[in-house]
Amino acid sequence: MGRSRRTLPEELLLLALDPTTGTTAQPQSLDLGLAGAQLVELALAGRIAPDGDRIAVVAPRPTGDPTLDCALELLRRRGAPVRAVNWIGGPRLGLRQTYLSHLERCGMVHAVAGQMCGVLPTTRYQATDTEISREIRARLDSAIRTGVPPDPRTAALAALAHAVGLGKHLYPGNEGRSSRSRLRDLIRHDPMGGLVAHAVMDVQNGVAAQPRRSPAPAGRQATPGARPASEPARGVPMQPHRGSMARAVAH
Repeated sequence: MGRSRRTLPEELLLLALDPTTGTTAQPQSLDLGLAGAQLVELALAGRIAPDGDRIAVVAPRPTGDPTLDCALELLRRRGAPVRAVNWIGGPRLGLRQTYLSHLERCGMVHAVAGQMCGVLPTTRYQATDTEISREIRARLDSAIRTGVPPDPRTAALAALAHAVGLGKHLYPGNEGRSSRSRLRDLIRHDPMGGLVAHAVMDVQNGVAAQPRRSPAPAGRQATPGARPASEPARGVPMQPHRGSMARAVAH
């Protein structure tokens, strides 16, 4: 994979980066979104493919991107297709910082050291070329405004942006309500992006460990006293819990 094109995880992170604060919006869910973006990027590169709600490796050769190749190798070692929701909910947190450091090495952002409350060291990140961020945002805006089906990469980016809760960051307030709704609707334009976006939302809503159950056969009575498994509405990402202590390192 050549480096002439930015990868989907890079674009999602740049989209989430707040130019005013130097931090990322929705930090608690962004790691999940980046894990999902890796899957979509690998699918676009022809290395993996959806198999129902699972991900199957179809071409294990490296892409040339070290972070993507690490994910590809982990998938290959699984041997059998893995459920997208289990993969995204796995212990791979820290992707946000991994990609921030990567973008810094590539010269797309630069780190600004500081302190919080005059004591705790912090690191904030500023884009070195705001034109890149504007181009990424313009693709989403065009898809929302025109209603023309976007290319798979833009559709997947929109799906992941919605899944991690970036809608209110990108299109705030009452005036942005219709744009947020259209952002959500773009999920249907890319099957892989839609699969991954729903998996990200399922993880946030706490249903990653609950495999979907097939309906009971006709005429079969439910077990007395059994309660139906509840599942949050699909398409609506759960908002992170408030009140948690902010991390010292700005993400």
